[in-house]
Formats: sequence, C-alpha cells, structure tokens
Amino acid sequence: MPKRSLRSQLLAQRRALGHDAWLASSHAAQQNLLALNEYHQSECIALYAPVRNETDTAEILIHAFKAGKRVLYPAVCGEHMVFRLVEGLHSLQQGAFGILEPCAVGIDHQADEADLIVVPGVAFDLSGHRIGYGKGFYDRFLQHPGLKAHLVGLCHDFQLLADLIPGEQHDIPMEIVVSNRRVIRVEK
Repeated sequence: MPKRSLRSQLLAQRRALGHDAWLASSHAAQQNLLALNEYHQSECIALYAPVRNETDTAEILIHAFKAGKRVLYPAVCGEHMVFRLVEGLHSLQQGAFGILEPCAVGIDHQADEADLIVVPGVAFDLSGHRIGYGKGFYDRFLQHPGLKAHLVGLCHDFQLLADLIPGEQHDIPMEIVVSNRRVIRVEK
C-alpha cells in the first residue's frame, strides 16, 4: 500500500481512539520505553509533545526529570527542526502545526547532543522504517553527521505494521520500536 494511503488510514484509526483507550495504550507504551536499558543509560533524551492521539510522553518526561536527565523537545523553525531544553510541560507553548514546542528562548540543540531520541510516527514496521506526516522534519534533523543517539519509535500497537513500509533514500530507520504491547529491536 502506498505511503499516502497508509498515512490516511492510520491517522483515521488513531483519531478514532477514545480517550480511555489512548490513555491506557500511552501508559503501557511509556512503561515499555522506561524499561529500556538505553533509556536508563541516557543522560539527555529528546521527547515530543503528542498531537491528535499520538502516544503520550508525559510519564517519560516526569521520570526523566526525577532521574536527573536533561530533556529536549523539538521546535520547528521554518523548514528545519531544532531541539530545546525544557524544564517541564510549562516550558511548552503552541507552535508550528498547533504542536506544543519549547519557547523560542534558550540554546538550540542538535541531534548529536541527545543520547536517546523518541520519535513519533504515523506508522512503523518491524525493520524500523517509519511513516511521518510527510514534511520530513525528523528525517532532515536525524541526518546530523554526529548523531550517536538511540532512535526509538513510540506508537500504539496498531501503528506497528508487519508489512515493510516503502522507504526512500532520505528515511532514517529506528533502532527500536516501542508500542503498548511490544518492544522491537531492529537488526542492523
């Protein structure tokens, strides 16, 4: 199935999630991510603010702060994305595309500064390929030559597809895909 059709179908399915189902799925997926050794070994992590029933990241944020980790969130600046340090959800305001972003103050951080980057997506496959929203912000950002972070896709289990997602040369695959039901470690 072409990317556009997959994107449309899965976005509709995600929008149809009831609040309780979204909350339960998000909680389970976050708990699975928090159990990863890669998370525990990270000093600096990058998260995202969820929109339209994306898997929530608030529990990860709270846990990271309690563990003394630095936490970065993305901000869209024109055609590019940067990460900025946050001190809590209160540090976020509505930005590009209606997504909560860090305020436009402070230092912009690049992909090479995080140890673990949690990446949202519309769909993931068992090989770590991802379908985003089609704007390419994460793919461009993750092409940083000094990238050393573990890349973790976070999703609801219905977004994790058995069939291979058609990839393009600029697509950056995930190392790990975490859902509410499973953790997939991608073989390199």
